[in-house]
Amino acid sequence: MSEVERVSESYVPFRPGLLRFEGGRGVLVGGRCRSCGAVYFPAPEVCARCQGQDLEGVDLSGRGTVYTYTVVRQSTPEFRTPYVLVYVDLPEGVRVLGQLVGCEPEAVRVGMPVEVVFEEVARDPQGRPVVGWRFHPATEA
Repeated sequence: MSEVERVSESYVPFRPGLLRFEGGRGVLVGGRCRSCGAVYFPAPEVCARCQGQDLEGVDLSGRGTVYTYTVVRQSTPEFRTPYVLVYVDLPEGVRVLGQLVGCEPEAVRVGMPVEVVFEEVARDPQGRPVVGWRFHPATEA
């Protein structure tokens, strides 16, 4: 468990509504249409499948497989390169974009099992941790 997951009351989400902490665990929060069951991340205002407007929050598993990836070798000065961006397919039927850390870029493969980890990505002006997500190679369950 990361330090961020233990400090659930004082964090600031990278973007409101995309993650939350409960019982010391972080979860990605998607949206599910109550009319047709479509699941999204992030949650939309209107369902793209049926145009329904009755969506509910749904916890996403955070474990999935790499759908595709790219290795970024040139970026702005704020980001050390190279780094890997992945699209991850989650079992709920959504595809999530995030950075993959914890392995060399040459080791990344389509179909690779990964899991989300919540980490501090910055500090706000009050000194509170700003929390976002990254993917790590999955550990055995």
